[in-house]
Amino acid sequence: MGPISASFGEDDCFFCAIDASGKQEVICWGKNLNTSSSAPPSSSSPPSSTVFNNIPPMAALSGGEGFLCGILANASQAYCWTPIDPDGNTTDLVPPVFSTIAYSHIAAGKSHVCAVRGSYYSDHDSGTVDCWDIIKTPNNKSLTSRQTAMFHDQSVTNLVLKNIVSGEGFSCGSIREGGLICWGPHSNSLGISETMSSSSQTSTNYMVLASGRTSLCGISELSREVTCWGMKNWSTVPPNGTRFVYLSSGSEHFCGIREDNHEIECWGSFNSSYTPKRSGFKAIASSDFATCGIREEDLVLDCWANSNASSSTYDPPLELCSPGLCSSNSCGFGEFSFNASVLSEPDLTNLCVRKDLRICSPCGTNCSEGFFLSSPCTGNGDRVCTPCSLCQNSSCWDTCGVKSPPEMRRLWRHLRRVTIIVGSSAAVLLFILLGAWCLLPWFLVGGNSRQDEEGKAKRQFKSCIGKPELEALEENPDPHFHSPQSNAAPTCPGVAQVFRLSELKDATNGFKEFNELGRGSYGFVYKAALADGRQVAVKRANAATIIHSNSRDFEMELEILCKIRHCNIVNLLGYCSEMGERLLVYEYMPHGTLYDHLHGGLSPLNWSLRLKISMQAAKGLEYLHKEFTPPIVHRDVKTSNILLDSEWGARIADFGLITPSDHKDFSGGDLGSDVYNFGIVLLEILSGRKAHDRDYNPPSIIEWAVPLIKQGKAAAIIDQFIALPRNVEPLLKLAKVAELAVRVNPTKRLSISEIASSLEQIVKDGLIL
Repeated sequence: MGPISASFGEDDCFFCAIDASGKQEVICWGKNLNTSSSAPPSSSSPPSSTVFNNIPPMAALSGGEGFLCGILANASQAYCWTPIDPDGNTTDLVPPVFSTIAYSHIAAGKSHVCAVRGSYYSDHDSGTVDCWDIIKTPNNKSLTSRQTAMFHDQSVTNLVLKNIVSGEGFSCGSIREGGLICWGPHSNSLGISETMSSSSQTSTNYMVLASGRTSLCGISELSREVTCWGMKNWSTVPPNGTRFVYLSSGSEHFCGIREDNHEIECWGSFNSSYTPKRSGFKAIASSDFATCGIREEDLVLDCWANSNASSSTYDPPLELCSPGLCSSNSCGFGEFSFNASVLSEPDLTNLCVRKDLRICSPCGTNCSEGFFLSSPCTGNGDRVCTPCSLCQNSSCWDTCGVKSPPEMRRLWRHLRRVTIIVGSSAAVLLFILLGAWCLLPWFLVGGNSRQDEEGKAKRQFKSCIGKPELEALEENPDPHFHSPQSNAAPTCPGVAQVFRLSELKDATNGFKEFNELGRGSYGFVYKAALADGRQVAVKRANAATIIHSNSRDFEMELEILCKIRHCNIVNLLGYCSEMGERLLVYEYMPHGTLYDHLHGGLSPLNWSLRLKISMQAAKGLEYLHKEFTPPIVHRDVKTSNILLDSEWGARIADFGLITPSDHKDFSGGDLGSDVYNFGIVLLEILSGRKAHDRDYNPPSIIEWAVPLIKQGKAAAIIDQFIALPRNVEPLLKLAKVAELAVRVNPTKRLSISEIASSLEQIVKDGLIL
């Protein structure tokens, strides 16, 4: 039982997870899903995934063969259904006799379910057990349920259990007073020698249990190590001495999340080469052919195949998923209460349906290779791992293999001796060459030509890398360049100022949270006040960005960013690359993002300003697409990446650092993706709705707005919270441009130049007062 679960079986294999929106809806993806009775997937999700809006909010999930069971978040009752019913049937498969009973734990086996009685949110999460069958109807097209006698065992019925798991023909649970017990027709095949009655107090207690078809593994409460039963002819066994915090199981293999660094380890009939090498998972679920996990850094789903079979069938949606199960209990030792604010989602404050609930996640105690532990786990956050490239003191020298001070001093003395010898020789040679160079003009054309040479030497070298100070503009500045506002730093095309790390630390008050403007996949953005009074925005790369790009890539990316100069682009002013840090300094945009004004509660924008912002943002994108070879594709056009300067002018931001590999191919499809996303921005500007909002039906702005526009009902999507202008014709034309931008076939979309031209004409012909 967990926030993510997988089904049994080969033919109708699927995964389901509880989303992290705070509504605890169920998201499913995989093979043969039926979507007829549920909302269509979001535009960012693959076609094989769906959000089951007609399923009540779930507190926990467990998967059987072709069906799913869970505990209702609001009532603690059991609820079972199938996402693959050909008739779209999602009715409850719990027998009526059990449908009104509250349960604290539930476990779906291959074709049966067992559940522990008791309120899910109660402090006393233990009780007696009920079991029922989930069987196929005579036509084998749907499922039904019935009360079972097969799993009714009098010795078990009277026991009080804490947790429970189910496999093929068996169920097992931890007894409240201590010990482990299994029952069912196939339970003897597990070979559990320590199966015992409630009177025994000496057996090991297991904090986590997981069951495959014919096998069982558990994590000891005391040692946190794994013990397994029913392993027949398995290629690998559980790692000895490794502490785990989470388990999942496929048909004949198990995977666990390590306690120290939250990496994945698998055993059983499993090829270890398919285990992901990346670290950091909160929860995982395994099917016969694939495993999916919830990443700890961003709660995004990640799936991989268990064999050489393709895992594309299990490509998960992009929604964030819950890192654990919501609980009313306080977090214990070695746990922290997950804080939703770390996800940088503007509308997300809590991951649970009730504010008094919390998700207790296990702390990590160590970091992966190449990282050091810079901050321990606290009650409100997991441990922080920092790349060794940022190691600066003795606390990380041993972990990162950095030489200690005595060794460094000996090395420095050796290098200094070599440097003195080589430097002395080089200085003599350099003095001779400089003398010859200075005298050469006298011998060639006389003394008067030396003044010409000195004049040429004052010209600015075009490269922006390594220039410590801003110098004069070149003779032919970029015609698109627009001088920044008076409170911004002076800029020069092709030139970027080199900032010292200490300078930017002072300017951001030590990169404190109260100076933070936003955060994204690249890192954090801070508001900064330089010593000379200028206000700027400083983008600081996070550890992941630094790890996945080397210094040469960074320099090449800077060369590109330095060339980007336009009045509708947030222009680069400078950079810093000291002590392993990657810092970019940009113009400061005092009026925030377009998202803030449309959806975030800031002052609403009038229609005249919305039209102007639309046109200016289009011109910024047109500049990226048309003025560079190869063109620069933004790849993340959205309202939060359109910023507003002091004069309410629109500026495109966060088009990222472009690596050489990104320049391999810029097909029309790549450019078309920018157009498509910009079309969504236009629909947001016109309607005031978010791109995807589950409070509406349909939640996708495209699925809602485009049919109305095509039916000639574009007026129905105009933002009702802004007074209609006397002339609505410009808004109707804007809707048509948006519809032409979001067409499914990229070849039928407008180009960004056509969009910019159309919007410019709309602004000129239909000025709204």
